[in-house]
Amino acid sequence: MLIFSLIAISLALVTLVIAVAWGAGEATGVARSLALIERQVDTREVGRADLPAMERLFVPLMARTRGLAYRLSPSGSSERMTRRLDLAGNPGNWTAERIMGAKGGLLLMVAAVGLLFGGIGLRGLLFAVVGAVVGFFLPDLLLMNLGMKRQEELRLGLADALDMLTVCVEAGQGFDAALLQVARSVTGPIAGEFARILSEIQIGKSRGQAFASLSERTTVPEAKNFVSALVQADRLGLPIGNVLREQSNQMRLVRRQRAEEKAQKVPVKILFPMLLCIFPALFIVIIGPGAIRMIDTFSGLH
Repeated sequence: MLIFSLIAISLALVTLVIAVAWGAGEATGVARSLALIERQVDTREVGRADLPAMERLFVPLMARTRGLAYRLSPSGSSERMTRRLDLAGNPGNWTAERIMGAKGGLLLMVAAVGLLFGGIGLRGLLFAVVGAVVGFFLPDLLLMNLGMKRQEELRLGLADALDMLTVCVEAGQGFDAALLQVARSVTGPIAGEFARILSEIQIGKSRGQAFASLSERTTVPEAKNFVSALVQADRLGLPIGNVLREQSNQMRLVRRQRAEEKAQKVPVKILFPMLLCIFPALFIVIIGPGAIRMIDTFSGLH
């Protein structure tokens, strides 16, 4: 019995040592809970049959074409793409990696189409090169165009949003409550930007940092001036209502000046369509019958 007891105690000690050594590198308690929350499931841990068709077919292909796009792009392309996505409002689920994968895929696809139409030879090679260039830069052009449209919409909606923000603050609402009211009432990109500012403030950012992030996500000079004024007022402790009232008046003045500037450009812009499209038609209508009559007259003299 003594021998069996010693063997049992030895086995228990060995088991205890193995268990401690096995779990020594793992987190426990709150750290383990946080690790489980932050852990992401790798696609390799899931059966391929359980993944959607997009994950099974296009994601591995885009991963390879993304590497091709990165090799053909200069350094810092991912940061510039992220900046353009911020200017465009981060449409859909697109990220910088997905856009780079789309660029590589379009390069190969459009190059193959150009080679197919041009045939095997110098002409087909030329079509393939042109198609590859077009396919590679097409996502950049589309994203840039989307960003420009969104910034213009933000410029147009900023004055009305600032007026509503001023009225809400002067009526007695707090600044954060006024931002929430504007985000719920107005439409367009400015509502999303104000909602994002509120979200950043709620997760712990200061008001100045949240508005500074808005300044980085836009190219509109009026928005940058508005953010600078609010940040300075927040640092110096100035009354926010007076600052908003002054910024609202300045915004209206700038908007009127821009409208006058566009009105002054209209005669220059309409000059070339008139010379190329309207004046030839007028000349045909006015001079045409006289020219035909003169031709008939001179023909009758012979």
